[in-house]
Amino acid sequence: MELSLEIWLWISLAVLAHVGVYVFVMRKRPKMLVGRHVVITGGSRGIGLCLAVECAMKGANVTVIARDQKLLSGAVALMEVIRQVPDQKFQYRCLDIALNYDDVANTLREVEEGLGDIYMLVNCAGMAICGVYEDISVDDARKLMDINYWGSYNCTRYVLPKMKKTREGIIVFTSSLAALFGIYGYGPYTASKYAVRGMAETIAMETRHLGILVTLALPADTNTPGFENEEKTKPKETKIISGGGGLAEPQQVAKQILNDALCGNFISILGAESWFLTLLGGGLFRWGGFFSKSNSCHIIGTPTYCRLLFTLALRTSN
Repeated sequence: MELSLEIWLWISLAVLAHVGVYVFVMRKRPKMLVGRHVVITGGSRGIGLCLAVECAMKGANVTVIARDQKLLSGAVALMEVIRQVPDQKFQYRCLDIALNYDDVANTLREVEEGLGDIYMLVNCAGMAICGVYEDISVDDARKLMDINYWGSYNCTRYVLPKMKKTREGIIVFTSSLAALFGIYGYGPYTASKYAVRGMAETIAMETRHLGILVTLALPADTNTPGFENEEKTKPKETKIISGGGGLAEPQQVAKQILNDALCGNFISILGAESWFLTLLGGGLFRWGGFFSKSNSCHIIGTPTYCRLLFTLALRTSN
């Protein structure tokens, strides 16, 4: 005997209700930053500066680290203007985080003396150099790996043991959509961002049971001073590939990264195009749960898709 339309309707409503309750219960509540110590590398400009401002607006005590003292002092002055509570503290340190682990450890130990243990580390320092593979010098290739990978490694290496001991903390790794697949003109840069992605995935697996949250940010092209420098050496083919995506604003990217980090989302992306490309990055983020926006599907074959995209872009330009 066939079920009547009314019965099917009630079954459908029941299923929707159960799904709604599940999603509501499973929804992650964001962590609070009031009175917490946040350290942001690359915090003097671009996405890093916007993240520093966002953290300050949430009541955090913020340390920004970079190499330009003038820009750093300006960043601290900006945070002072938007101070949320009277006892909020802001400071900066000039440091090349890529050179020596001992120097990084000593500096982070020093900033903790003034603002307390580091609760959240945002690895945002980075650079990009574009060009056909053999046109990028060996020194520049090493510089990319030093800043993008070793800088994040050094800072994370210091905070990780303490976070494991206290069983809390947040670590953000700023990588790139170029960590999903190789892109024409981004050879050494892509390699460095793949390394950051691998580090983030590994640490997330090793610390998930200890209450430490790890977020991997995969921003697309963003309107920052770093992007302006990148454009100077970018091959024509690379501009064709990335030209259709437009530029994200650093404030938007920073808001998304911070929201994802505080909610415990492993991946942070902005926009439908980034979501689609991440979806095609087969095998990523296998432990985040079904309702994670990064875990809806795992599709193998991204290089084929990229070659198709590249071919279509070239044909369109001709």
